[in-house]
Amino acid sequence: MGPPHRRIERPVSSTGDMLAPVADANIGREIANQFRIIEKIGSGGMGSVYKAEQPDMRRYVAIKILHPRYLSRPDLVSRFRREARAMSHLAHPNTAKVFLYGQLDDGACYFAMEHLEGRNLAQVVRAEGPMDPARAIHVMVQVCGALEEAHSKGIVHRDLKPENIFLTNLGGIADFPKVLDFGLAKVTEREMRPGSLILTQEGMVFGTPEFMSPEQARGETLDHRSDIYSLGVILYELLTGKLPFDASQPMEFIERHIRAKPIPFAQRAPERPMPQGLWEAVEKSLAKAPGSRFGSSMEMAHALRDVLHVPTDAAPSRAHASGPGLTRPVSDHGSANAFGARTSPQHGAAGAGAHGSGVGPAQPPPGQPGPSPSGLDAANDRSSPNGLPSTEGPHPMAAARWAPWIVLGLGVVLAVLGVAALGLTLYLRMQ
Repeated sequence: MGPPHRRIERPVSSTGDMLAPVADANIGREIANQFRIIEKIGSGGMGSVYKAEQPDMRRYVAIKILHPRYLSRPDLVSRFRREARAMSHLAHPNTAKVFLYGQLDDGACYFAMEHLEGRNLAQVVRAEGPMDPARAIHVMVQVCGALEEAHSKGIVHRDLKPENIFLTNLGGIADFPKVLDFGLAKVTEREMRPGSLILTQEGMVFGTPEFMSPEQARGETLDHRSDIYSLGVILYELLTGKLPFDASQPMEFIERHIRAKPIPFAQRAPERPMPQGLWEAVEKSLAKAPGSRFGSSMEMAHALRDVLHVPTDAAPSRAHASGPGLTRPVSDHGSANAFGARTSPQHGAAGAGAHGSGVGPAQPPPGQPGPSPSGLDAANDRSSPNGLPSTEGPHPMAAARWAPWIVLGLGVVLAVLGVAALGLTLYLRMQ
């Protein structure tokens, strides 16, 4: 029996006639005399995302255009511009770059950013299962670096989730994450232009329920520590494939974030060995009180990097899981992309590869991360085949330090033997 046929629904007019699909007027459109739109790669609540070519630079870019129907909504126009402005302020290599933003002839707002090839973290976990701890830490350390720059400029993301962290291949570096979608970013007053309107108000809740901090769930004023909490939830899901709380509805997640303790790894994923200290680091990032979390993204990055210097638990925990937990579904028919848009399966997660190079993401073996641009280099770590520190055998650098002395000693021994042989030869000739 062959595979079932997928039902294709087409729009029908009031008379019952089939309507032809509406052509997208933006296809083929020239923007700013630099870009030409060639295809649509996603759409979302606020706008659509297109792949465009920039002939002069010989590259592809992604262009996000705000839906024209929202031009009468000053709050949404300001939010769209705020996203472009927030991202244009950032230069960290792990933040998606914005090249240009402005308005089209019909008044629609747009911005052009780098086009990426790859998958977001939600798609990676769904396709491959939970990540090896070393690989997950390698990715999150880089994400922490990107957020450290944003936080230092007074920018709080407020909507961090796996769908907004994109894994790509940059110049041969696999598992190179890009932080995207600053559409809900809060720019503090010192970063705002004089006369700008701060749209976020106390008592209003923004973000994604599964990943929002307790203070965000309560509608309180946020700072950078809210993003750190979201990073903890993301890392938890990367490591276990599940969220740290059992819930099925958005309001249940909000309640759990405010009151419930996260389920320990030993209960959530007892079959998965974790490095010592990893649970403590994740638990600290998930503290209910902001003051009990890491003080900065870089402090969290250092704590995660330190985890790689201790051995993995010898055997999985024998604790029994309290329940199957909740794994967030990702639709086979597309997922939320880096721009908050829905994408079709043929476009992966959202038009997203480094500078349109066309180089596919080369996934490294689990636990063997590539070099990190964050400056937290673990190249000299003692690693076992699974990427975690090993305690067996002498360190290779120790043997290297003794090599010159060993060579010198052998040279002295050979010299002494040569002198002895010469003396013996002379003695025999004199007899």
